[in-house]
Amino acid sequence: MSGEDAPAQQQNAEETKQETKPSEEPKAESKPESPAKAAEAAATSATTEKVPEEDQFTYRSLVLSGYGGYDKVKLQVKKGKPTLKAGEVMVRVKACGLNFADLLARQGLYDRLPSPPVTPGMECSGEIEAVGEEVTDRKVGDKVLVLNRCGMWQDVAVVPATHTFLIPEGMTFEEAAALPVNYITAYMMLFDFGNLRPNQSVLIHSAAGGVGIAATQLCQTVKDVTVFGTASASKHETISQGGVTHCIDYRTRDYVEEVRKISPKGLDIVLDPLGGSDTQKAYNLLKPMGKLITYGAANMLAGQKKNLLAVAKTWYHQFSIHTLSLIQNNKSVCGFHLGYLDGEVEIIQKAMATILELYRQGKIKPRIDSTYHFEQVGDAMRRMQERNNIGKVILITEPMPEEEKKEEPKKEDKKKDDKKKDDKKKDDSKKEEKKDDKKKEEPKKEEKKEEEKKEVKKEEEKEEPKEEK
Repeated sequence: MSGEDAPAQQQNAEETKQETKPSEEPKAESKPESPAKAAEAAATSATTEKVPEEDQFTYRSLVLSGYGGYDKVKLQVKKGKPTLKAGEVMVRVKACGLNFADLLARQGLYDRLPSPPVTPGMECSGEIEAVGEEVTDRKVGDKVLVLNRCGMWQDVAVVPATHTFLIPEGMTFEEAAALPVNYITAYMMLFDFGNLRPNQSVLIHSAAGGVGIAATQLCQTVKDVTVFGTASASKHETISQGGVTHCIDYRTRDYVEEVRKISPKGLDIVLDPLGGSDTQKAYNLLKPMGKLITYGAANMLAGQKKNLLAVAKTWYHQFSIHTLSLIQNNKSVCGFHLGYLDGEVEIIQKAMATILELYRQGKIKPRIDSTYHFEQVGDAMRRMQERNNIGKVILITEPMPEEEKKEEPKKEDKKKDDKKKDDKKKDDSKKEEKKDDKKKEEPKKEEKKEEEKKEVKKEEEKEEPKEEK
Protein backbone atom coordinates (compact mmCIF):
# COMPACT_ATOMS: atom_id res chain seq x y z
CA MET A 1 0.00 0.00 0.00
CA SER A 2 1.43 3.35 -0.95
CA GLY A 3 1.33 6.38 1.31
CA GLU A 4 -1.07 8.13 -1.09
CA ASP A 5 -3.63 5.31 -0.87
CA ALA A 6 -3.87 5.40 2.94
CA PRO A 7 -5.60 8.76 3.38
CA ALA A 8 -8.02 7.84 0.61
CA GLN A 9 -9.01 4.63 2.33
CA GLN A 10 -9.33 6.42 5.64
CA GLN A 11 -11.60 9.05 4.01
CA ASN A 12 -13.76 6.32 2.43
CA ALA A 13 -14.11 4.64 5.81
CA GLU A 14 -15.20 7.90 7.42
CA GLU A 15 -17.78 8.51 4.63
CA THR A 16 -19.14 4.95 5.14
CA LYS A 17 -19.52 5.61 8.88
CA GLN A 18 -21.36 8.86 8.18
CA GLU A 19 -23.72 7.12 5.76
CA THR A 20 -24.55 4.35 8.27
CA LYS A 21 -24.99 6.86 11.14
CA PRO A 22 -27.00 9.79 9.81
CA SER A 23 -27.93 10.87 13.33
CA GLU A 24 -24.34 12.01 13.89
CA GLU A 25 -24.48 14.58 11.03
CA PRO A 26 -25.90 17.47 13.08
CA LYS A 27 -23.04 17.06 15.57
CA ALA A 28 -20.50 17.33 12.75
CA GLU A 29 -22.15 20.51 11.47
CA SER A 30 -22.10 22.11 14.90
CA LYS A 31 -18.28 22.04 15.03
CA PRO A 32 -16.76 25.52 14.88
CA GLU A 33 -14.95 26.37 11.60
CA SER A 34 -11.33 27.42 11.59
CA PRO A 35 -10.56 31.14 10.90
CA ALA A 36 -8.99 30.22 7.53
CA LYS A 37 -12.13 28.35 6.39
CA ALA A 38 -14.39 31.19 7.60
CA ALA A 39 -12.40 33.74 5.58
CA GLU A 40 -12.52 31.50 2.51
CA ALA A 41 -16.31 31.12 2.86
CA ALA A 42 -16.74 34.90 3.21
CA ALA A 43 -14.67 35.51 0.05
CA THR A 44 -16.74 32.95 -1.86
CA SER A 45 -19.94 34.61 -0.65
CA ALA A 46 -18.68 38.05 -1.75
CA THR A 47 -17.79 36.72 -5.20
CA THR A 48 -21.25 35.17 -5.49
CA GLU A 49 -22.83 38.52 -4.64
CA LYS A 50 -20.72 40.42 -7.25
CA VAL A 51 -21.67 38.20 -10.16
CA PRO A 52 -25.43 38.80 -9.92
CA GLU A 53 -24.75 42.56 -9.59
CA GLU A 54 -23.04 42.57 -12.99
CA ASP A 55 -25.71 40.33 -14.49
CA GLN A 56 -28.50 42.50 -13.10
CA PHE A 57 -27.26 45.55 -15.07
CA THR A 58 -29.94 46.29 -17.68
CA TYR A 59 -30.47 49.06 -20.17
CA ARG A 60 -33.03 49.85 -22.83
CA SER A 61 -32.13 49.88 -26.50
CA LEU A 62 -33.98 50.64 -29.72
CA VAL A 63 -33.30 47.81 -32.16
CA LEU A 64 -33.96 47.66 -35.89
CA SER A 65 -35.32 44.12 -36.17
CA GLY A 66 -35.63 44.11 -39.97
CA TYR A 67 -36.21 46.41 -42.92
CA GLY A 68 -39.63 47.97 -43.42
CA GLY A 69 -42.07 50.33 -41.70
CA TYR A 70 -41.99 52.25 -38.42
CA ASP A 71 -42.84 49.12 -36.41
CA LYS A 72 -39.49 47.53 -37.33
CA VAL A 73 -37.72 49.63 -34.68
CA LYS A 74 -38.51 48.00 -31.34
CA LEU A 75 -37.64 48.91 -27.75
CA GLN A 76 -35.80 46.05 -26.03
CA VAL A 77 -34.19 45.52 -22.63
CA LYS A 78 -30.59 44.26 -22.74
CA LYS A 79 -28.81 42.53 -19.85
CA GLY A 80 -25.18 42.70 -18.79
CA LYS A 81 -22.90 45.68 -18.34
CA PRO A 82 -21.00 46.61 -21.53
CA THR A 83 -17.23 46.08 -21.27
CA LEU A 84 -14.76 48.86 -21.98
CA LYS A 85 -11.67 48.47 -24.13
CA ALA A 86 -8.64 50.71 -23.87
CA GLY A 87 -9.43 54.21 -25.09
CA GLU A 88 -13.20 53.84 -24.67
CA VAL A 89 -15.76 55.50 -22.41
CA MET A 90 -19.27 54.52 -21.37
CA VAL A 91 -21.86 57.28 -21.72
CA ARG A 92 -25.18 57.38 -19.89
CA VAL A 93 -27.28 58.70 -22.77
CA LYS A 94 -29.80 61.49 -22.19
CA ALA A 95 -30.87 62.46 -25.72
CA CYS A 96 -30.36 61.19 -29.30
CA GLY A 97 -30.71 62.79 -32.70
CA LEU A 98 -32.96 61.46 -35.48
CA ASN A 99 -31.53 61.90 -38.98
CA PHE A 100 -32.72 61.29 -42.51
CA ALA A 101 -30.10 58.56 -42.79
CA ASP A 102 -31.93 56.69 -40.02
CA LEU A 103 -35.10 56.68 -42.12
CA LEU A 104 -33.18 55.34 -45.11
CA ALA A 105 -31.50 52.74 -42.87
CA ARG A 106 -34.89 51.46 -41.71
CA GLN A 107 -35.72 50.65 -45.32
CA GLY A 108 -32.33 49.08 -46.03
CA LEU A 109 -31.16 52.05 -48.12
CA TYR A 110 -28.23 53.18 -45.94
CA ASP A 111 -25.15 50.99 -46.33
CA ARG A 112 -23.22 52.34 -43.31
CA LEU A 113 -25.59 50.63 -40.88
CA PRO A 114 -24.79 46.94 -40.19
CA SER A 115 -27.47 44.36 -40.98
CA PRO A 116 -30.36 43.88 -38.49
CA PRO A 117 -30.72 43.28 -35.66
CA VAL A 118 -28.82 46.46 -34.88
CA THR A 119 -29.21 49.62 -32.81
CA PRO A 120 -29.36 52.69 -35.06
CA GLY A 121 -28.40 56.26 -34.17
CA MET A 122 -25.35 58.29 -35.11
CA GLU A 123 -25.39 60.95 -32.39
CA CYS A 124 -26.29 61.40 -28.75
CA SER A 125 -25.49 63.37 -25.62
CA GLY A 126 -25.10 62.40 -21.98
CA GLU A 127 -22.70 61.93 -19.06
CA ILE A 128 -19.64 59.74 -18.90
CA GLU A 129 -20.28 56.90 -16.45
CA ALA A 130 -17.06 54.88 -16.84
CA VAL A 131 -13.64 55.41 -18.38
CA GLY A 132 -11.41 52.74 -19.95
CA GLU A 133 -7.64 52.46 -19.77
CA GLU A 134 -5.48 54.98 -21.63
CA VAL A 135 -8.22 57.65 -21.51
CA THR A 136 -6.63 60.80 -20.11
CA ASP A 137 -8.78 63.71 -21.34
CA ARG A 138 -12.18 62.46 -20.14
CA LYS A 139 -13.44 61.65 -16.65
CA VAL A 140 -16.55 60.28 -14.98
CA GLY A 141 -19.22 62.98 -14.81
CA ASP A 142 -18.17 64.86 -17.96
CA LYS A 143 -21.11 66.01 -20.06
CA VAL A 144 -20.44 65.10 -23.67
CA LEU A 145 -21.98 64.91 -27.13
CA VAL A 146 -21.10 61.87 -29.23
CA LEU A 147 -20.76 61.14 -32.95
CA ASN A 148 -20.53 57.48 -33.94
CA ARG A 149 -21.30 55.22 -36.90
CA CYS A 150 -24.32 53.65 -35.12
CA GLY A 151 -25.55 52.33 -31.78
CA MET A 152 -26.53 55.59 -30.09
CA TRP A 153 -30.24 54.91 -29.53
CA GLN A 154 -29.88 53.26 -26.13
CA ASP A 155 -29.56 54.11 -22.44
CA VAL A 156 -25.80 53.49 -22.37
CA ALA A 157 -23.30 53.66 -25.21
CA VAL A 158 -19.66 52.57 -25.31
CA VAL A 159 -17.60 54.62 -27.78
CA PRO A 160 -13.98 55.68 -28.36
CA ALA A 161 -13.16 58.73 -26.24
CA THR A 162 -12.06 60.52 -29.44
CA HIS A 163 -15.69 60.39 -30.64
CA THR A 164 -16.85 62.50 -27.69
CA PHE A 165 -16.84 66.29 -27.31
CA LEU A 166 -17.35 68.30 -24.13
CA ILE A 167 -20.69 70.12 -24.03
CA PRO A 168 -20.29 73.92 -23.71
CA GLU A 169 -21.73 75.76 -20.72
CA GLY A 170 -25.44 76.46 -21.13
CA MET A 171 -26.09 73.90 -23.87
CA THR A 172 -28.92 71.45 -23.12
CA PHE A 173 -28.64 67.71 -23.78
CA GLU A 174 -31.29 68.08 -26.50
CA GLU A 175 -29.29 70.81 -28.25
CA ALA A 176 -26.11 68.78 -27.91
CA ALA A 177 -27.75 65.75 -29.54
CA ALA A 178 -28.93 67.98 -32.40
CA LEU A 179 -25.48 69.34 -33.18
CA PRO A 180 -23.02 66.72 -34.53
CA VAL A 181 -24.50 65.30 -37.75
CA ASN A 182 -26.36 68.36 -39.05
CA TYR A 183 -23.78 71.02 -38.24
CA ILE A 184 -20.69 69.06 -39.26
CA THR A 185 -22.40 68.19 -42.56
CA ALA A 186 -23.44 71.80 -43.23
CA TYR A 187 -20.10 73.26 -42.11
CA MET A 188 -17.89 70.98 -44.19
CA MET A 189 -20.02 71.40 -47.31
CA LEU A 190 -20.16 75.20 -47.10
CA PHE A 191 -16.60 75.92 -46.02
CA ASP A 192 -14.39 72.92 -46.89
CA PHE A 193 -15.97 72.21 -50.28
CA GLY A 194 -17.91 75.42 -50.98
CA ASN A 195 -15.32 77.95 -49.78
CA LEU A 196 -18.22 80.28 -48.95
CA ARG A 197 -17.29 83.96 -49.20
CA PRO A 198 -19.08 87.33 -48.79
CA ASN A 199 -21.67 88.36 -51.42
CA GLN A 200 -22.20 84.81 -52.70
CA SER A 201 -25.51 82.96 -53.23
CA VAL A 202 -26.53 79.54 -51.91
CA LEU A 203 -29.49 77.23 -52.61
CA ILE A 204 -30.51 75.09 -49.62
CA HIS A 205 -33.10 72.37 -50.21
CA SER A 206 -35.29 71.28 -47.26
CA ALA A 207 -34.39 74.54 -45.56
CA ALA A 208 -36.64 73.73 -42.58
CA GLY A 209 -34.86 70.44 -41.82
CA GLY A 210 -31.91 69.85 -39.51
CA VAL A 211 -29.16 70.34 -42.11
CA GLY A 212 -31.14 73.15 -43.77
CA ILE A 213 -31.40 75.21 -40.59
CA ALA A 214 -27.75 74.50 -39.70
CA ALA A 215 -26.61 75.61 -43.19
CA THR A 216 -28.74 78.76 -43.04
CA GLN A 217 -27.27 79.74 -39.65
CA LEU A 218 -23.73 79.10 -40.88
CA CYS A 219 -24.38 81.26 -43.95
CA GLN A 220 -25.21 84.11 -41.55
CA THR A 221 -21.65 83.97 -40.21
CA VAL A 222 -20.43 85.28 -43.60
CA LYS A 223 -21.26 88.82 -44.74
CA ASP A 224 -24.01 89.44 -47.32
CA VAL A 225 -24.74 85.84 -48.35
CA THR A 226 -28.01 85.41 -50.25
CA VAL A 227 -29.84 82.22 -49.25
CA PHE A 228 -32.50 80.57 -51.42
CA GLY A 229 -34.42 77.96 -49.42
CA THR A 230 -37.05 75.43 -50.51
CA ALA A 231 -39.76 74.40 -48.04
CA SER A 232 -43.53 74.03 -47.92
CA ALA A 233 -45.42 77.32 -47.60
CA SER A 234 -46.39 76.77 -43.94
CA LYS A 235 -42.69 76.85 -42.98
CA HIS A 236 -41.70 80.02 -44.86
CA GLU A 237 -42.20 82.43 -41.98
CA THR A 238 -39.92 80.39 -39.70
CA ILE A 239 -37.10 79.90 -42.21
CA SER A 240 -37.33 83.54 -43.28
CA GLN A 241 -36.83 84.63 -39.67
CA GLY A 242 -33.91 82.19 -39.49
CA GLY A 243 -32.06 83.85 -42.38
CA VAL A 244 -33.44 82.52 -45.68
CA THR A 245 -33.55 85.46 -48.11
CA HIS A 246 -35.86 83.91 -50.73
CA CYS A 247 -38.33 81.18 -49.70
CA ILE A 248 -39.63 78.87 -52.44
CA ASP A 249 -42.58 76.50 -52.08
CA TYR A 250 -41.33 73.46 -53.97
CA ARG A 251 -44.80 71.89 -53.90
CA THR A 252 -46.49 74.59 -55.97
CA ARG A 253 -43.60 76.30 -57.77
CA ASP A 254 -40.73 75.29 -60.02
CA TYR A 255 -37.71 76.22 -57.89
CA VAL A 256 -35.46 76.49 -60.95
CA GLU A 257 -37.70 79.14 -62.52
CA GLU A 258 -38.02 80.99 -59.21
CA VAL A 259 -34.23 81.13 -58.77
CA ARG A 260 -33.72 82.28 -62.38
CA LYS A 261 -36.21 85.13 -61.92
CA ILE A 262 -34.18 86.52 -59.02
CA SER A 263 -30.67 85.47 -60.07
CA PRO A 264 -30.57 85.06 -63.90
CA LYS A 265 -26.83 84.28 -63.90
CA GLY A 266 -27.27 81.41 -61.45
CA LEU A 267 -25.85 80.53 -58.02
CA ASP A 268 -22.44 80.13 -56.43
CA ILE A 269 -23.28 77.06 -54.30
CA VAL A 270 -26.06 74.47 -54.43
CA LEU A 271 -26.48 71.91 -51.63
CA ASP A 272 -28.32 68.89 -53.05
CA PRO A 273 -29.77 66.22 -50.73
CA LEU A 274 -32.36 65.04 -53.28
CA GLY A 275 -30.51 63.14 -56.00
CA GLY A 276 -32.00 61.90 -59.26
CA SER A 277 -33.10 64.53 -61.77
CA ASP A 278 -32.76 67.31 -59.17
CA THR A 279 -28.96 66.95 -59.26
CA GLN A 280 -28.95 67.83 -62.97
CA LYS A 281 -31.15 70.85 -62.23
CA ALA A 282 -28.75 71.89 -59.49
CA TYR A 283 -25.77 71.69 -61.84
CA ASN A 284 -27.57 73.77 -64.47
CA LEU A 285 -28.29 76.45 -61.85
CA LEU A 286 -24.59 77.04 -61.16
CA LYS A 287 -22.93 80.16 -62.50
CA PRO A 288 -19.31 79.90 -63.77
CA MET A 289 -17.00 78.95 -60.87
CA GLY A 290 -20.06 77.60 -59.05
CA LYS A 291 -20.00 74.49 -56.84
CA LEU A 292 -22.55 71.69 -56.55
CA ILE A 293 -22.28 69.64 -53.34
CA THR A 294 -24.49 66.55 -53.41
CA TYR A 295 -24.99 64.74 -50.11
CA GLY A 296 -28.06 62.51 -50.30
CA ALA A 297 -30.79 60.79 -52.28
CA ALA A 298 -33.98 61.82 -50.46
CA ASN A 299 -36.01 61.20 -53.61
CA MET A 300 -35.60 57.46 -52.99
CA LEU A 301 -37.69 57.68 -49.82
CA ALA A 302 -41.39 57.41 -50.62
CA GLY A 303 -43.67 55.84 -48.00
CA GLN A 304 -43.02 53.73 -44.89
CA LYS A 305 -41.48 50.83 -46.77
CA LYS A 306 -38.98 50.66 -49.60
CA ASN A 307 -40.56 51.95 -52.79
CA LEU A 308 -38.78 50.12 -55.60
CA LEU A 309 -40.24 52.45 -58.21
CA ALA A 310 -38.90 55.54 -56.42
CA VAL A 311 -35.50 53.88 -55.98
CA ALA A 312 -35.34 52.83 -59.63
CA LYS A 313 -36.47 56.27 -60.82
CA THR A 314 -33.82 58.01 -58.71
CA TRP A 315 -31.06 55.73 -59.99
CA TYR A 316 -32.25 56.01 -63.59
CA HIS A 317 -32.04 59.81 -63.44
CA GLN A 318 -28.77 59.79 -61.49
CA PHE A 319 -26.54 62.66 -62.59
CA SER A 320 -23.31 61.94 -64.44
CA ILE A 321 -20.96 64.27 -66.30
CA HIS A 322 -17.79 64.16 -68.38
CA THR A 323 -14.71 65.89 -67.00
CA LEU A 324 -14.38 67.92 -70.24
CA SER A 325 -17.81 69.43 -69.55
CA LEU A 326 -16.63 70.49 -66.08
CA ILE A 327 -13.56 72.12 -67.62
CA GLN A 328 -15.52 73.94 -70.31
CA ASN A 329 -18.27 75.09 -67.92
CA ASN A 330 -15.88 76.09 -65.11
CA LYS A 331 -17.99 74.28 -62.52
CA SER A 332 -17.27 71.92 -59.62
CA VAL A 333 -19.18 68.83 -58.44
CA CYS A 334 -18.48 67.48 -54.94
CA GLY A 335 -19.89 64.58 -52.97
CA PHE A 336 -20.19 64.51 -49.16
CA HIS A 337 -21.05 61.57 -46.88
CA LEU A 338 -20.34 62.02 -43.17
CA GLY A 339 -20.80 58.28 -42.58
CA TYR A 340 -17.64 57.51 -44.54
CA LEU A 341 -15.57 59.99 -42.53
CA ASP A 342 -15.94 58.05 -39.26
CA GLY A 343 -12.24 57.13 -39.35
CA GLU A 344 -11.04 60.68 -40.06
CA VAL A 345 -10.86 61.73 -36.42
CA GLU A 346 -8.71 64.85 -36.92
CA ILE A 347 -10.95 66.27 -39.66
CA ILE A 348 -14.09 65.76 -37.54
CA GLN A 349 -12.48 67.18 -34.39
CA LYS A 350 -11.31 70.29 -36.21
CA ALA A 351 -14.76 70.96 -37.66
CA MET A 352 -16.48 70.29 -34.31
CA ALA A 353 -14.09 72.62 -32.46
CA THR A 354 -15.07 75.46 -34.82
CA ILE A 355 -18.78 74.67 -34.52
CA LEU A 356 -18.68 74.61 -30.71
CA GLU A 357 -16.83 77.93 -30.70
CA LEU A 358 -19.53 79.45 -32.94
CA TYR A 359 -22.11 78.20 -30.43
CA ARG A 360 -20.22 79.84 -27.54
CA GLN A 361 -20.19 83.09 -29.52
CA GLY A 362 -23.98 82.86 -29.97
CA LYS A 363 -23.76 82.68 -33.78
CA ILE A 364 -25.44 79.29 -34.09
CA LYS A 365 -28.07 77.48 -32.02
CA PRO A 366 -29.80 74.18 -32.87
CA ARG A 367 -33.54 74.49 -33.30
CA ILE A 368 -35.42 71.64 -31.60
CA ASP A 369 -38.64 70.76 -33.41
CA SER A 370 -39.90 68.10 -30.99
CA THR A 371 -38.84 65.48 -28.46
CA TYR A 372 -40.11 61.90 -28.20
CA HIS A 373 -39.56 59.13 -25.66
CA PHE A 374 -37.98 55.89 -26.91
CA GLU A 375 -41.45 54.37 -26.69
CA GLN A 376 -42.63 56.90 -29.33
CA VAL A 377 -39.88 56.30 -31.90
CA GLY A 378 -42.45 55.39 -34.57
CA ASP A 379 -44.20 58.75 -34.17
CA ALA A 380 -40.84 60.54 -34.31
CA MET A 381 -39.88 58.84 -37.57
CA ARG A 382 -43.31 59.48 -39.04
CA ARG A 383 -43.08 63.20 -38.24
CA MET A 384 -39.75 63.50 -40.00
CA GLN A 385 -40.60 61.30 -42.98
CA GLU A 386 -43.83 63.19 -43.65
CA ARG A 387 -41.80 66.44 -43.63
CA ASN A 388 -43.76 67.94 -40.72
CA ASN A 389 -40.72 69.02 -38.69
CA ILE A 390 -39.09 72.44 -38.56
CA GLY A 391 -35.67 71.72 -37.07
CA LYS A 392 -34.40 68.66 -35.23
CA VAL A 393 -36.44 65.71 -33.98
CA ILE A 394 -34.97 64.37 -30.72
CA LEU A 395 -35.38 61.06 -28.89
CA ILE A 396 -35.01 61.13 -25.10
CA THR A 397 -34.07 58.13 -22.97
CA GLU A 398 -36.18 59.11 -19.96
CA PRO A 399 -38.92 56.46 -19.68
CA MET A 400 -42.37 57.61 -20.63
CA PRO A 401 -44.55 58.40 -17.59
CA GLU A 402 -47.29 55.86 -16.91
CA GLU A 403 -49.99 58.49 -17.49
CA GLU A 404 -48.67 59.18 -20.99
CA LYS A 405 -48.45 55.45 -21.69
CA LYS A 406 -52.13 55.15 -20.81
CA GLU A 407 -52.88 58.04 -23.15
CA GLU A 408 -51.00 56.44 -26.07
CA PRO A 409 -53.72 53.88 -26.92
CA LYS A 410 -56.29 56.71 -26.84
CA LYS A 411 -54.11 58.72 -29.23
CA GLU A 412 -53.79 55.71 -31.51
CA ASP A 413 -57.57 55.22 -31.38
CA LYS A 414 -58.04 58.90 -32.15
CA LYS A 415 -55.68 58.62 -35.11
CA LYS A 416 -57.61 55.60 -36.36
CA ASP A 417 -60.91 57.45 -35.86
CA ASP A 418 -59.52 60.49 -37.67
CA LYS A 419 -58.32 58.25 -40.48
CA LYS A 420 -61.75 56.61 -40.69
CA LYS A 421 -63.37 60.06 -40.77
CA ASP A 422 -60.97 61.18 -43.49
CA ASP A 423 -61.63 58.02 -45.46
CA LYS A 424 -65.38 58.52 -44.98
CA LYS A 425 -65.09 62.11 -46.16
CA LYS A 426 -63.15 60.94 -49.20
CA ASP A 427 -65.78 58.26 -49.88
CA ASP A 428 -68.58 60.78 -49.40
CA SER A 429 -66.88 63.26 -51.67
CA LYS A 430 -66.42 60.54 -54.30
CA LYS A 431 -70.08 59.64 -53.98
CA GLU A 432 -71.02 63.31 -54.33
CA GLU A 433 -68.80 63.57 -57.37
CA LYS A 434 -70.49 60.53 -58.86
CA LYS A 435 -73.92 62.08 -58.11
CA ASP A 436 -72.81 65.33 -59.71
CA ASP A 437 -71.52 63.40 -62.68
CA LYS A 438 -74.85 61.59 -62.92
CA LYS A 439 -76.71 64.90 -62.69
CA LYS A 440 -74.50 66.30 -65.41
CA GLU A 441 -75.09 63.20 -67.48
CA GLU A 442 -78.90 63.36 -67.05
CA PRO A 443 -79.38 66.42 -69.30
CA LYS A 444 -77.07 64.81 -71.83
CA LYS A 445 -79.15 61.64 -71.76
CA GLU A 446 -82.32 63.69 -72.19
CA GLU A 447 -80.76 65.57 -75.07
CA LYS A 448 -79.68 62.28 -76.61
CA LYS A 449 -83.24 60.91 -76.26
CA GLU A 450 -84.67 64.04 -77.85
CA GLU A 451 -82.21 63.76 -80.71
CA GLU A 452 -83.11 60.10 -81.16
CA LYS A 453 -86.84 61.03 -81.21
CA LYS A 454 -86.17 63.69 -83.82
CA GLU A 455 -84.23 61.21 -85.89
CA VAL A 456 -87.12 58.73 -85.67
CA LYS A 457 -89.61 61.44 -86.71
CA LYS A 458 -87.48 62.40 -89.68
CA GLU A 459 -87.31 58.78 -90.75
CA GLU A 460 -91.10 58.46 -90.38
CA GLU A 461 -91.68 61.62 -92.40
CA LYS A 462 -89.49 60.28 -95.17
CA GLU A 463 -91.36 57.00 -95.18
CA GLU A 464 -94.87 58.63 -95.40
CA PRO A 465 -94.52 60.06 -98.96
CA LYS A 466 -93.28 56.70 -100.22
CA GLU A 467 -96.38 54.99 -98.82
CA GLU A 468 -98.71 57.53 -100.50
CA LYS A 469 -97.16 56.80 -103.87
